[in-house]
Amino acid sequence: MWRVLRELRGSGRRWQHRSAIKVTNEPILEFKPGSPERAALQKALADLKGKTEAIPCVIGGEEVWTPSVQYQLSPFNHAHKVAKYCYADKELINKAINAALAARKEWDLKPVQDRAQIFLKAADMLSGPRRAEVLAKTMIGQGKTVIQAEIDAAAELIDFFRFNAMYALELEHSQPISVDISTNSMVYRGLEGFVAAVSPFNFTAIGGNLAGAPALMGNVVLWKPSDTALLSSYAVYNILLEAGLPPNVVQFVPADGPVFGDTVTSSEHFCGLNFTGSVPTFKRLWKQVSENLDRYRNFPRLAGECGGKNFHLVHSSAEVGSVVNGTLRSAFEYGGQKCSACSRLYAPDSLWPQIKEKLLEEHGKIKVGDPAQDFGTFFSAVIDDKSFARIKKWIDHAKKSPNLSILAGGGCDDSVGYFIEPCIVESKDPQDPIMKEEIFGPVLTVYVYPEQRYQEVLELIDTSTPYGLTGALFAREKRVIDEARRLLRNAAGNFYINDKSTGAVVAQQPFGGARSSGTNDKPGGPHYILRWTSPQAVKETHVPLTEWRYAYMQ
Repeated sequence: MWRVLRELRGSGRRWQHRSAIKVTNEPILEFKPGSPERAALQKALADLKGKTEAIPCVIGGEEVWTPSVQYQLSPFNHAHKVAKYCYADKELINKAINAALAARKEWDLKPVQDRAQIFLKAADMLSGPRRAEVLAKTMIGQGKTVIQAEIDAAAELIDFFRFNAMYALELEHSQPISVDISTNSMVYRGLEGFVAAVSPFNFTAIGGNLAGAPALMGNVVLWKPSDTALLSSYAVYNILLEAGLPPNVVQFVPADGPVFGDTVTSSEHFCGLNFTGSVPTFKRLWKQVSENLDRYRNFPRLAGECGGKNFHLVHSSAEVGSVVNGTLRSAFEYGGQKCSACSRLYAPDSLWPQIKEKLLEEHGKIKVGDPAQDFGTFFSAVIDDKSFARIKKWIDHAKKSPNLSILAGGGCDDSVGYFIEPCIVESKDPQDPIMKEEIFGPVLTVYVYPEQRYQEVLELIDTSTPYGLTGALFAREKRVIDEARRLLRNAAGNFYINDKSTGAVVAQQPFGGARSSGTNDKPGGPHYILRWTSPQAVKETHVPLTEWRYAYMQ
């Protein structure tokens, strides 16, 4: 699979930089009636029906249970306990740290080709024999529809593993210039210590990548999966082990968030945090790290992605059909629980009557329900009771505020699952909190602006929220597109033109934003893995030094 790249040429003696392997994005399966992938998925879903999987902590390669037993509930049927698990306490987390550190040197010294092969094998397992299992567990445990599980737990996770492996091999073969009398090389070491990976509920792939990317680069990892994604996270962890990942490289550590954060950041060996979650949690961890700087052996690497208040900006030259269909998908796919979901739409008064008519017409066709039983479901319940209560408060705010009016949806029912109807709100005030604060649910707020005040709206979008994750412009005039790219340069880390604000694909649109949206390290791109390596430059001279004096001294 790997070609020998050490081809020296000319007096500069460069290592030739060619891709060590070639990979492409995983095809997205369609799950049409009668297809083999649909049959396999339906069987996997049937196997999970009514089942509760026992998921232990895995520390030092051993399964461990503590008295702090918890349950993961299915969002669309909260009577179904999909997983029984337990929280690691401080003592167990420290044991996990020691187990990881004991494996660090051997893992770091393992050739990157060998480490990459593990992740390539895991990707092949996800692509083939384990695909249906991971999709089914993502659907049952996290409330995803068939297509949302497919683009996440299969395609995106497979792409992360394959492309990161390719990038790591390319990096290994990207070497400094050597000259006739000396050879220069770069050694891409893992960080000295352990990395803590804290993953969210909304993407199975993110959990696999937060733990997997640092491990690929020679690091040892403590992975704290989300409480509401235990079922799929544990499946991914086991696939990595079956693919050949040594047991102590990644410790699987479900834990109470503050206990985990307090314990890992107080260890002198803490060297990195790979995080996706809320802004307050990331800030809390960052502050803890700063308070503990004097005890660390290194300056820890902190990488975080924290969500956004993502926009769709419609110019008067936009194509209405694209605006409506793109906005419905971005705002309501997976119940608006994507970091990149559109939650604020700015529409010109000249187009609003057409947009509104089509938006409400199509909104009426959206089916919300049980994604495991009805493949016609567009989205399902939100993740848990806390999320349900938070989103309901925003809908109640929309009902009471004189500046807001609900155009469609907004019904809430948690009797069976945590169901919230897709809600479209119109705001007279572009500074209302509903247009500035992240909701993370199926709520879209529209501000209709006078067409002649388009320039003011550009500034409004850039300045009215603390976030900078994703955004989209719908326009057909090149001058308008160029202007928006310039003026909204810092408003979004992923900027879309005539496309929805969601759906970033590994290696095509590396993902991330700045401001309060995170550190913008762009997972899914070639530079992300550099965050998880500490390079060492090595010079080896082949000619003896015969004189300490310089020529000018003669």
